[in-house]
Amino acid sequence: MSYSVQLYTVRDAVEEDLPGAIRRLAGIGFTQVEPYNFAARADDLARAFADNGITAPTGHAPLLSQDQDEIFAAAKRLGIGTVIDPYVPAEHWQDAESVRSTAEQLNAAARKGAEYGIRVGYHNHAWELESTIEGMTALEYFAGLLDPELVLEVDTYWAAVGGQDPVALLERLGGRVIAIHIKDGPVNTDTKAQLPAGQGKIPVPEVIAAAKNLEVGVVEFDDYAGDIFDGLAQSLAYLNTLAAGAKA
Repeated sequence: MSYSVQLYTVRDAVEEDLPGAIRRLAGIGFTQVEPYNFAARADDLARAFADNGITAPTGHAPLLSQDQDEIFAAAKRLGIGTVIDPYVPAEHWQDAESVRSTAEQLNAAARKGAEYGIRVGYHNHAWELESTIEGMTALEYFAGLLDPELVLEVDTYWAAVGGQDPVALLERLGGRVIAIHIKDGPVNTDTKAQLPAGQGKIPVPEVIAAAKNLEVGVVEFDDYAGDIFDGLAQSLAYLNTLAAGAKA
């Protein structure tokens, strides 16, 4: 398992100076990133990755609302092995029929992705955990409808905001979870209150341990009251200390 950073965390810096933002992340010690909206700027990302020794095992793209061939072609160019749809609005998680429709659409996207040698996944927010369908969370109901090759990236913070114990949720979802978003804070919807990993209410070591098939842990802040690059540096230092302790 390795650590990455979701570029949305530094979206202001990316929009202002993409090469500079990637260079700063590499300077902190990140060797992997998870880009968003990557099809629109594949050329710039490819150059910045090459210049800074960065790889992108995963990437976020709106597979259900944009051109999938364009997305998968860009992913292939950037070396992204797993394309994750990051957002299906809350109204689509309130009843079984809507969830089945989303699952069918993502299953179809996964079949197209396979033509490019690329895996497809889904990333949750809070509402997939707040909604209950047939006695389980909507996210778990959804997982049961996915083809075997589809994967999940669990945002452990939003799972907790949605009322679920992220450790227990990861244990229930099992091997389908290949990535997690690692973030910390007071576990509420005030994104400015989010904190570096290890400084809030999320049991980060237990969360990481619960994801038995984990390939990448993606550090993310939705927002941050302090200097975002400093927050990322604190998160990575904490995670590296955890990893060193696990090896000792």
